[in-house]
Amino acid sequence: MNVTASVAPRVLPRAEHPISRNLIDRNALKVLYRLHGAGHKGYLVGGGVRDLMLGRRPKDFDIATDARPNEIRRLFRNARIIGRRFRLAHILFQEGVVEVSTFRRDPPIPDQDAETRDLLITSDNTFGTPQEDAFRRDFTVNALFYDIADFSVIDYVGGIADLDAKLIRSIGDADVRFQEDPVRMVRACEFAARLGFAIEQGTQEAIERQRNELRRASPARLTEELLQLLRCGHSGAALQWMLDLGLLEVMLPETYAMVAAGKRGIGDFGRILPVLDEMVAKGRELPEIGLLAALLLPGVLLRRYDAEAAAGKPISRHALRLLAEEIVAPFFARFVLSNLKAQQVLQVILDFNRMCEPGWKPAERVRFELRPSFGHALFLFEVLTEATGEGQEALAEWQALARRRPQRPPAPTAARRPAGRPRPRRRRRRGAR
Repeated sequence: MNVTASVAPRVLPRAEHPISRNLIDRNALKVLYRLHGAGHKGYLVGGGVRDLMLGRRPKDFDIATDARPNEIRRLFRNARIIGRRFRLAHILFQEGVVEVSTFRRDPPIPDQDAETRDLLITSDNTFGTPQEDAFRRDFTVNALFYDIADFSVIDYVGGIADLDAKLIRSIGDADVRFQEDPVRMVRACEFAARLGFAIEQGTQEAIERQRNELRRASPARLTEELLQLLRCGHSGAALQWMLDLGLLEVMLPETYAMVAAGKRGIGDFGRILPVLDEMVAKGRELPEIGLLAALLLPGVLLRRYDAEAAAGKPISRHALRLLAEEIVAPFFARFVLSNLKAQQVLQVILDFNRMCEPGWKPAERVRFELRPSFGHALFLFEVLTEATGEGQEALAEWQALARRRPQRPPAPTAARRPAGRPRPRRRRRRGAR
């Protein structure tokens, strides 16, 4: 959406908002002050401002400026310019990275495909003004600026009112915004769940109309967004929004197996996501391989149940592998995973099924525990046990085995020769004449 007319922003002076410099990361403040001292605008932007306005602790403190990427690099010796679709600067500190972007505006219409009018944005390096930058962002609550020059909060798009109303609202024409970047639809659901907000009615209707645009989204970005959603601590509520708005059937049809299994009495797999959220609330780090396996496992178990019911007996491990490969293949085709990670996810699912089998001998358990995938499989076992309330005794046995696992010494390395000491020359043997 191009901004053609000047819009007078709503400006909250320091006395009228809760953001204090004491709440802002000190490295972000250093960057803001250096930009300001060099004559540039320096704004804290996006989720950092939103969370501070809500009294939350932000995860990231991103900055926007009128300085171009090369100017930022000249100002900061510890800056690195990254990105092609969206060039920005990473200012590297010992404690972490501060991300700095130049104000953008939407690309002009002639830069888009004139024949098909394809709105999908593939390049986003057209620089603009703070006003244009605000209008090109996704949702009103994410388009607020904190100005280090006078400590005010600047709002061009009605974000302050939507924070008060607890609403996620698309900026501008929601249909256009979601065609430009379909991943925004998933982000709307995640923000609503994480903040406890509602999604504005017009934005909901646009998501329902544009949901199939998700098939055109970058698989890499979808993968990143999926993992972020699963780790946000509110994945259950986020996927409920996605279910209500029709996004799940496009992006994650595998999750329908969670509900289907419960209805058929196979297990309460609908509790998997709440269990993951409880782990996040307790400060657990959730492994990527284990998370993806937890999403895919209900579908595998559902098909296994059907196969064994039809055969009247347990299926073989080979048959289970073939069945699991068939179930997970569409998921791997939609998301970006290396062949190694895809094989790891599959192996964790198979190992979980193996761990559920009866009749383990102590020596067999010890050998099984040495597998590289054992830790992820144990995580999956814990999630399923918490979700279904079954298997506590078996889980305790596996956990006890894991706790007794001896610390293995690091692999031996060749002794290093002292610095400055020359390597002795090897004498060549003279052959017999």
